[in-house]
Amino acid sequence: MKKLKSKQLHCLKAENISNSPFAYTISLIAGKYKMGILYALAHFEILRYNRLKAYMGSISFKTLTNALKELERDDLIIRKEYASIPPKVEYFLSDKGKSLIPILDELCTWGEKHKPQEK
Repeated sequence: MKKLKSKQLHCLKAENISNSPFAYTISLIAGKYKMGILYALAHFEILRYNRLKAYMGSISFKTLTNALKELERDDLIIRKEYASIPPKVEYFLSDKGKSLIPILDELCTWGEKHKPQEK
């Protein structure tokens, strides 16, 4: 097997891959919906819960709520709650979350190049 030569492979020089910067990054965006949520917020900038749910498709309320809580806990998104009736909550990317968007764009570019063509 040919060894890859890349500046990025320095992330795998950790004693254990589970302690590497690569594993940390993946832990923040892992899951079926987190990257989609981040991408939606990058595109729309500010979204309320129901609009985000509609954009994400078949995601359940519980799954969306859990993903949003995890993204907020990891400082990738900001949740802004307004004191109003009915309650109003908006979500948007933090600076840390915005810094991931170029990486997600690269994943998209890779997918465009390598996704099998539909017949």
